Amino acid sequence: MSGGLYSMAAKDFDKTLDLTKVKPYGDTMNDGKVQLSFTLPVPAGAEAVEAAKQLIKEMGFDNPLVVFYRELTPGYTFFNCYGSSVHTVDFTSIYVPKVESTVMDMKETDDYIRENIGRKLVVIGASTGTDAHTVGIDAIMNMKGYAGHYGLERYDMIDAYNLGSQVPNEEFLAKAIELNADALLVSQTVTQKDVHIKNLTELVELMEAEGLRDKMILICGGPRISHELAKELGYDAGFGMNTYADDVASYIAQEVVKRASINKK
Repeated sequence: MSGGLYSMAAKDFDKTLDLTKVKPYGDTMNDGKVQLSFTLPVPAGAEAVEAAKQLIKEMGFDNPLVVFYRELTPGYTFFNCYGSSVHTVDFTSIYVPKVESTVMDMKETDDYIRENIGRKLVVIGASTGTDAHTVGIDAIMNMKGYAGHYGLERYDMIDAYNLGSQVPNEEFLAKAIELNADALLVSQTVTQKDVHIKNLTELVELMEAEGLRDKMILICGGPRISHELAKELGYDAGFGMNTYADDVASYIAQEVVKRASINKK
């Protein structure tokens, strides 16, 4: 019988978790195992496999292993590989800026708005600029929502307007003025060559030029949007992966109340 990894014999694997020296977890604690996928512009063959292994070593991984490769088209080969990371991170020292609000479900948010604001909130959303993707904004705005989280159109105390995709920033802002919107939601999916940065910045500049930046809550979201990035670009909040209409609605409602309280002082 083999005495390898799958042997039934007892083994003394490292089981120590040190949050100041965190490594990737593959099969056992601190083994550092990582799966990588990438394409090299070379024809498939032994040389291509060796090139992939050498590249993985240059990335800082030990024990590179190519488990699958296939030539996608002449001169381009795709690889699935494994390696062991030699690096660690100090998890205890990490700080990530987050949206500061208490997440409520739809009913709780509606009740909160009734009790603390006393009127419906007007929220408009769109995928602005050249971005033609609507999956993100639809997940937040549309009545059916996404993954069991109803969208803003279903809320009793929110008037939600989904303008769709490829909406110029000028038209988006004009609609916000027409509706006297409380909050603007901008969805950005396409991020190649930082096109989303230019588009998001343009909207902020337009609002500042019109003297509206402080009069409306400005939010952006998308798979590569973080709250930290949103704040850097001049937005009030940013919502990325694994966030839903609940998160957005809760924040808007609480931010409206917060601003009203500040203005009374």
